[in-house]
Amino acid sequence: MLRLWASRYSAPIENLSTDKLVALIERFLTEENGKRRVRPDTQKRWDHEVIEQTIPNGARVLDLGCGGGELLARLFADGNVRGQGIEIDPDKVFECVGRGVSVFQADLDKGLEGWTENLFDYVILEETLQTVHQPVKVLSEMLRVGRRGIVSFPNFAHWHIRLELGLGGKIPVNPSLPYRWYDTPNIHLCTIEDFSTWADSAGVRIIEGHVLAEGEVRPIREDDNLFAEEALFVLEGGHD
Repeated sequence: MLRLWASRYSAPIENLSTDKLVALIERFLTEENGKRRVRPDTQKRWDHEVIEQTIPNGARVLDLGCGGGELLARLFADGNVRGQGIEIDPDKVFECVGRGVSVFQADLDKGLEGWTENLFDYVILEETLQTVHQPVKVLSEMLRVGRRGIVSFPNFAHWHIRLELGLGGKIPVNPSLPYRWYDTPNIHLCTIEDFSTWADSAGVRIIEGHVLAEGEVRPIREDDNLFAEEALFVLEGGHD
């Protein structure tokens, strides 16, 4: 397939660097899809907008690893939700307080002891799953204290990552994955296929799936384990 792409643009594959090959494939995909690739505004989180559209007004929300409380502040302002954040970083906790967001400082890997079952309508785990030491425990706890969970994470099976690692021999560093191998917080790398397999084995129902793929935010498709940069799932039920 790589040779097909290269021959289409009269570019001998043997002479291409990894960067040029990535650019060539991106051009192929753009023309193949018949549309211009437009990357979303990097100042805005694509998953924030999906979450805002998913959570109904008045819902009770718990945001795990809430950072500086940006999402909860938006939900408070636009959705009249009742929310609580949990964050381990003290500097981020202060940011939450500055935004008027109620926050509890805690380590997600230690569980949510003291929080009763179905206390919240939605529990959010946004771009945090890959950073915790016990991801299955965290997922189980979020589905215990919430009727539904919302999980988003980078898809480490995206073709760009496969290509850079396979041909370049280096861990990719890009706007979606800005860290180098020695300073990355991502310790449990997960793909869409991995996550779907875990959900099925754990009895967790995937209610909705959305992706950021080729510059678009759209419902998940069958081939998105290869084409999606990031994924978001709405979950229900489950157990260890």
